[in-house]
Amino acid sequence: MALYLLFESASGYSLFLAHGLDEIGQSIDAIRDSVLDLSRFGKVVKLAAFSPFSSALDALNQCNAVSEGIMTDELRNFLELNLPKRKEGKKSNFSLGVAEPKVGSQILEVTKIPCQSNDFVLELLRGVRLHFDRLIKDLKPNDLEKAQLGLGHSYSRAKVKFNVNRVDNMVIQAIFLLDTLDKDINTFSMRVREWYSWHFPELVKIVNDNYLYAKIAKFVDDKSNLSEDHVPQLADIVGDEEKAKNIVEAAKASMGQDLSPIDLINVQQFAQKVMDLSAYRNKLYQYLITKMNDIAPNLTSLIGEIVGARLISHAGSLSNLAKCPSSTLQILGAEKALFRALKTKGNTPKYGLIFHSSFIGRASARNKGRLARYLANKCSIASRIDCFSDMNTTIFGEKLREQVEERLDFYDKGVAPRKNVDVMKAAIEATIQQNEEEGVENKDAEHSAKKRKKNKTKEVQELEPMEEDKLEPGIEKKKKKKKKQKDVEEVDVAVAVNLGNGHDTDQNGPAKKKKKNREAANVGDIEMATDGKMKKKKKRKNEGED
Repeated sequence: MALYLLFESASGYSLFLAHGLDEIGQSIDAIRDSVLDLSRFGKVVKLAAFSPFSSALDALNQCNAVSEGIMTDELRNFLELNLPKRKEGKKSNFSLGVAEPKVGSQILEVTKIPCQSNDFVLELLRGVRLHFDRLIKDLKPNDLEKAQLGLGHSYSRAKVKFNVNRVDNMVIQAIFLLDTLDKDINTFSMRVREWYSWHFPELVKIVNDNYLYAKIAKFVDDKSNLSEDHVPQLADIVGDEEKAKNIVEAAKASMGQDLSPIDLINVQQFAQKVMDLSAYRNKLYQYLITKMNDIAPNLTSLIGEIVGARLISHAGSLSNLAKCPSSTLQILGAEKALFRALKTKGNTPKYGLIFHSSFIGRASARNKGRLARYLANKCSIASRIDCFSDMNTTIFGEKLREQVEERLDFYDKGVAPRKNVDVMKAAIEATIQQNEEEGVENKDAEHSAKKRKKNKTKEVQELEPMEEDKLEPGIEKKKKKKKKQKDVEEVDVAVAVNLGNGHDTDQNGPAKKKKKNREAANVGDIEMATDGKMKKKKKRKNEGED
């Protein structure tokens, strides 16, 4: 049986015929030995056909199709033109070796060409890839390298651009920036405290919050200018009138040294920077909440925005997190402790990033490990629902959160929790009900839109005059003929009378009479026709009596 090899390169599709396999042997080791030697490998594999790509865009489209396991029209035409034609009802005497099994299955499904993809074929294709520039005439190595480089850049750019999970990158960058801002704001706030404490050291004990301390330092500036008149403004900043009075009293009896105006200006500017960073941090936190509710609503409702975002960023993406088993998710973030425990044969860690969840803090010391394992299980389920579900709903996350709450009650009070099957059934029913309600709302909207359209059409019809159906002479009479067809002569008489009347009205009648209703004229024609019939019958009876 002949073996053809399909090789997709950056310059085009090529088809090779492996005809001399008996010379080197059909084992994989023999092929590996012959691949490096072009003189031996050239006798085994020969070029059968080559179809270059028309442009760089065409090459990118073909590369994307091959990576997704799709056979394009160009590839199908290339194979059907260059492969031997198989007779119907008979087995083909050749097979096609491909590198991508998905492409081979689609080729077999569409064109009925038998395909194979195994280690033997892959080794042959490896040799083709190594000597490709020599197996094809008029192809320079530099041209092939340029085509590969350009196609590689275009393919990578397209994958980055059209990545369905690229929204995860926003969450990852936001949580990294949020952690960095927390560290920086904490460092800068400590620097403001130390710097301003040379001038007003008593303020540190009165105000503990970093943001409020920077705000008060900017407001007070020089402590010698502080008086009782500033108490209401200080009370607005601090939120407590007693604290404001304490600040004023402490400023009067402060042990700090005086600072020059330039030093105070620098302290004020730095305090303003700290305030701006804190305000930006709050905006970034709101942005992260919005993104997490859009990307992973169930995970967010189960474990919170910050912990969920940290899990996604540590795993790399939501799809990577969904692929992690619950045992891996449980210790995400505690890799150093895990490997140290494995090396020293000590106790492995019980939790990683999920330790920051409020559930772990509420559990007792002996139940923290159990609850961490249970919570990791629920987080794994929630992440998979978020990753692979098309519906953006939080019902599953809320139900899973209820399960964790029930597990906490079980550890503390011994109350038996619900089973997973019952909870998932309830979540699915709630989801279906929500979809039905949304569908009913959509139907109501469509129904109201249709009603509006109908009303508009009715108004248009009322404005336009309705045309009466115009009956041609003889139509109504024909209906009676179908019911009462007795004699051919009677039918002929009726048609003759009717046509005669119609002819008279068309030619002799004036224009005003033509505009009259024709339905009445048709009724008159029918009555005249019936009178004619009755007279004929009477004549026949009289002739028979005579």
